[in-house]
Amino acid sequence: MRGYACALAIVLGLSSLSFTDPSPKGEYLQKGYYIVVAAYRIGQEKYMEAYANKLNKSGLHTKYGYDFGRKYYYIYLDYYTDFNESIDQMLKTRKEGGFTDAWVRIMKESYNPQPVVEAKQNPVEEGQVIVVTEKKEAKTDEMVSERVEVKVEDLKVEKPVSNDPPPLKEASVLFYTYNPTNSEPIDGEVDIVDGDGARLIQKVKAHEVATLPDPKNKSGRISLIGSSFGFRKVQHDFVPSEITSEKMPEYMEWRDNHYVIKFDLARLHKGDIETLYNVYFFNDAAIMIPESRYELERLLDFMNSNEKYKIMLHGHTNGNSRGKIITIGPTKNFFEITSDVVDGSGSAKELSYQRALVIKEWLVSQKIVEGRIDIKAWGGTRMIHDKHSNNARRNVRVEVEVLEDQ
Repeated sequence: MRGYACALAIVLGLSSLSFTDPSPKGEYLQKGYYIVVAAYRIGQEKYMEAYANKLNKSGLHTKYGYDFGRKYYYIYLDYYTDFNESIDQMLKTRKEGGFTDAWVRIMKESYNPQPVVEAKQNPVEEGQVIVVTEKKEAKTDEMVSERVEVKVEDLKVEKPVSNDPPPLKEASVLFYTYNPTNSEPIDGEVDIVDGDGARLIQKVKAHEVATLPDPKNKSGRISLIGSSFGFRKVQHDFVPSEITSEKMPEYMEWRDNHYVIKFDLARLHKGDIETLYNVYFFNDAAIMIPESRYELERLLDFMNSNEKYKIMLHGHTNGNSRGKIITIGPTKNFFEITSDVVDGSGSAKELSYQRALVIKEWLVSQKIVEGRIDIKAWGGTRMIHDKHSNNARRNVRVEVEVLEDQ
């Protein structure tokens, strides 16, 4: 198998490979397409292995590998050499496998952590025997050479592919959200908006391959708004038909047969306000539904990223009517209506206070110092939609204001 890798390196025109990165746990991800369900940084191997074991005990057959380029571990369910097949399987995994945030990790190059291999770049024909010289370490400080014969059988050599990108409107795109302070990718999403009428056309998760929709407006202009909780939004405006290989904005590049559109999202600072739109509550209750965990984890990550952060949680309701208010009981279950919940009643302002309070209590349970979190209750005095409209639910929200950041 190692000899086959050597021959393949020759066919692809690679005269040498040299790596000095320390060996991580697990395998190195090779060229191909991986259905990924989780990512971990160096130093988080314990958590990675625990999660992989948990998935495998549930009947899955997960593996994890190391991305040498990004310095990340990825837990993946499967691996494909065909791009379209990987996308189909990823969508199936989301729909049927319960992994709603699964994505395809594209590995453009293979990484071979073997000693340096030298070979002449001669044409290779099917069936030909190739002799290469592989340098190996001996027991002394010297290097010894070993002849390795490789017969190339059924090896298909791909013709060179042009690097000239097609027009943007005819190509696929990948939205890349990252933290510019450390260049690490972050989870995010991108709103695709009609550039003329400010109408939301589509929401797309970052780090996924997609196509830009036709805005069907007069100018052809679209706006892309990249966001991730805890970070400032970044907006890019352009007309897709005007993008060419010679006229490409600095935040865009052609890579891996896609247009990569980059969003450098900076952390929120003092005075910034972000809405927890993906934190939802049970009716008449200051108890969150389980789907709220994802955005709460982002808020927690934000608070942990800078111990100087101090925030204000602003609670809002849909209208100002008095009514029933259900709050958590002694078991402190933040995500379920349990048998020990407390039934009460009060004003809309009191409900908005209790909903902000339950988020504060959850953060404190996650080891965030209580004094870093203040609360302001507004009730229904600052609604952003008519309380009888289709968007009335968005009036029920908790906003996060950054009071201090240093």
